[in-house]
Amino acid sequence: MATVSSFEGLQPPTRSELRQFAELFTPLFQASSLEAKRQAVAALSQCGQIPSAVALFVGCQPIDIAAPFLTSSPAIDDETLITIARTQGSAHMKAIVSRNALSPRVIDALVGLRQTEQRLAAPVEAEVEVASIAASEPTAPPSLEEAEAAARRASEEEMRNRIRELARHVSRPEGDRLGLRNLSPIQAALLVRFARNREAVLFAKALADGLSASRWLAERIMLDISGQQLATTLISLGMDFRDTVFMLEKLYPHLAEPQHGVTRAWMMLDGLDPDECNARVDAWRRADNYTYLPGEAETAHPGHDAPPARDRRIIGRTR
Repeated sequence: MATVSSFEGLQPPTRSELRQFAELFTPLFQASSLEAKRQAVAALSQCGQIPSAVALFVGCQPIDIAAPFLTSSPAIDDETLITIARTQGSAHMKAIVSRNALSPRVIDALVGLRQTEQRLAAPVEAEVEVASIAASEPTAPPSLEEAEAAARRASEEEMRNRIRELARHVSRPEGDRLGLRNLSPIQAALLVRFARNREAVLFAKALADGLSASRWLAERIMLDISGQQLATTLISLGMDFRDTVFMLEKLYPHLAEPQHGVTRAWMMLDGLDPDECNARVDAWRRADNYTYLPGEAETAHPGHDAPPARDRRIIGRTR
């Protein structure tokens, strides 16, 4: 703490002072108690300039130590934030998302990491399923009846897999959970962050990512000034109830007005049926998938132009 306090008094430090602090800090930090580590990290979180090596070292500490530094330090550059997000997991990414300011580069990196995790998870699940089937096979030579039963089960399982694949490719992007999408913790945190700052464009981008739909569909949902369509969408995506109330009140101020002891947003959400929300959002996504071919979601309306007449009719029928 004496070293950190001395460094705080040097702000802004010279290049030589930065180098000296970087050499001293790591061994002292590693030899300190848990409480001293937390106090040191809290103090460094207020410094406007620290060595990049120290920023990376502190950011990679366990989340109960690194959290205040990741959420508030003004001295972490984009490259360090992206490196920490890529190497430390979801808890550190959630802390980074909570920062008051994130550059478009960091936001794109966080979204990309989430998409990569989804792609990597699919083969692992398939391997687990194959291993489970293999483990259930008998080691002794089967009788004729057992062989016929095993062949029948394998045929039925193959048919079920084909049906799942057809359902996935006909109406939903790869990775969907049979039409019911769940927001990842990073997606949910990004939505809350953008709603808090009323960053509508970034919110629409994150919402489109959560829906695996075009940006236009997300913007169309947000243009419903009653907030009903966004509330329906967030319920379908499995968003936390209180977070959903918060976002609706931020994006649609009239929903923050009190009504019967709670806000109008709360009353609206309380009156929505989750199954109906799922069905409605699934219909919107099917129409959106029909409207835009893969790869067109980001280029179909670069200037926020209205979609073709055919597209407006399609979306209009899904309301």
